[in-house]
Amino acid sequence: MASSRTSTGIALQIGIIVLTLVTAFVHLSLNFPDPVFILNGLGYLTLLAAMYLPISLLVSYRRIVRWLLIGYTALTVILWVAIGLRNPTGYITTIDEIFLILLLLLETRRSHSS
Repeated sequence: MASSRTSTGIALQIGIIVLTLVTAFVHLSLNFPDPVFILNGLGYLTLLAAMYLPISLLVSYRRIVRWLLIGYTALTVILWVAIGLRNPTGYITTIDEIFLILLLLLETRRSHSS
């Protein structure tokens, strides 16, 4: 049972990392050099690093960082709905961000139960 929880946790982390990197890459490359998109991409990378890099000062804040990443991603989705371009890149990135939020919520639930 413990190994399935561990493998589930690793799968969640890999999914979160991949989805965050995809989103960050799209925002960093989209409309380059638009500072809003660059800052959005850097925000994703910063929050991802704060969540998973083995920095002892940040370990106690991972739960807060996870909620910040959920909120940051939700805000990005809301802003895209309000003012974003309706093109394939926008739709794909928004779907990616919705799945990212779902995986983060699953990881939050998993961390509360263990």
